[in-house]
Amino acid sequence: MGFVSQTSSDEAYIHFVGVHPDFRKAGLGRSLYERFFEVTSKLGCRVVHCVTSPVNKASISFHHRMGFLIESGNKTVDGISVFENYDGVGEDRVLFSKRLNATGPLSQP
Repeated sequence: MGFVSQTSSDEAYIHFVGVHPDFRKAGLGRSLYERFFEVTSKLGCRVVHCVTSPVNKASISFHHRMGFLIESGNKTVDGISVFENYDGVGEDRVLFSKRLNATGPLSQP
């Protein structure tokens, strides 16, 4: 599930992606992300953002492999920069961003 930002039309967000455990490691997640990049790039998005929990090492690794960078937060957990209390007290999160090569009408500098 993803969307283009209502306030910044050149930004998109991946809110949630889930692949059944029996079908993981088959490239489905990568395919979903790449399709999202393709669609949002054509809509003029230049950046995609997403969030995960610092304890979800598989998600952090996946996002690194997909070319996402971790945004600098205000706390470090297990060597990873996080935003403290992002989803409420005690709910720290890792924020990612990835630049796209947009081709749509909003992609001009």
